[in-house]
Amino acid sequence: MSLDFSLSFSTEEKGNQLDTATVYDTIIIGGGPAGLNAALYAKRKGMNIGIIANRIGGQVLDTSSVENYLGFNSLAGEELMQKFEKHVKEYEVAMTTDVLVKSITNGNIKKINVSNGKIYQAKSIIIATGSKPRMLNVPGEKEYLGKGVAYCAICDGPLFAGKDVIITGGGNSAVEAAIDIAKIANTVKLVHRSEFRADKVLVEKLYSLKNVEIYLQTQIQEIYGEMLMTHITALDKKENKEITIKADGLFVEIGYLPKSEIFEGLVEMNEKKEIIVNNKAETNIEGIYASGDVTDVPYKQIIISTADGAKAALSANDYVNKLK
Repeated sequence: MSLDFSLSFSTEEKGNQLDTATVYDTIIIGGGPAGLNAALYAKRKGMNIGIIANRIGGQVLDTSSVENYLGFNSLAGEELMQKFEKHVKEYEVAMTTDVLVKSITNGNIKKINVSNGKIYQAKSIIIATGSKPRMLNVPGEKEYLGKGVAYCAICDGPLFAGKDVIITGGGNSAVEAAIDIAKIANTVKLVHRSEFRADKVLVEKLYSLKNVEIYLQTQIQEIYGEMLMTHITALDKKENKEITIKADGLFVEIGYLPKSEIFEGLVEMNEKKEIIVNNKAETNIEGIYASGDVTDVPYKQIIISTADGAKAALSANDYVNKLK
């Protein structure tokens, strides 16, 4: 079965390149916690493996502080992923990050076709592509993207030093972003359509900040501006009236969507487009596994993705051993 799709990768090279003449035991697509831990476990099992990744580290690189990963009281997301990457590189894992994946041909030997004409081969595949930010899907969002609207407070926060900023969302990501931006912004206005879902300790810290305004039960309706964003309108559900909130920037922190579109038609997915896996990280296609935020496994956490990567590698190892 041959399926056509496209997946973009950066031109930065990390580690040894994959070899087209080699039939790998498994190729891992993705370089976040799930993908890197899958590589580590697979290598330690003696498997011949390769990684194709958008960027080594995934979206954890955009996390300012990780305080719930066992063994580390607190460290930046980038620092944690550097430790992961260094550990994996000690095993001399072949990696490539300079191509577009155009199609996967399923079979006993699975073929990954890339944009430069090369074809990589593997007995099994582990999908660990992670997720991407969810959009608000309101008028003005696309028009002011990069002109005030952003999806990574850690990346773009310094651009709004001394300015008025809106954060939308009610989970840990939104509250953490609001706390971080409050350190440099004039004001931070957290707008959320319902109640907080974030951890109690984070919410308490947020309420303690003097330059933070909180708008719960408030639904953003439209984003306005001129050359740059200037304000939003929102529905205050408590009062059932429209309000205007002025701001120089808006960070959308309302969750993530699985980066699974390129695998549609290849593996089974649920209504959220998450790849369906069993307790062994197996998809419905023999020899294809999935782990991390791209799957239907609940609770999208670094430590869960990491563990699921190990599970996928162990399952892939069992599968490859049966082929020998």
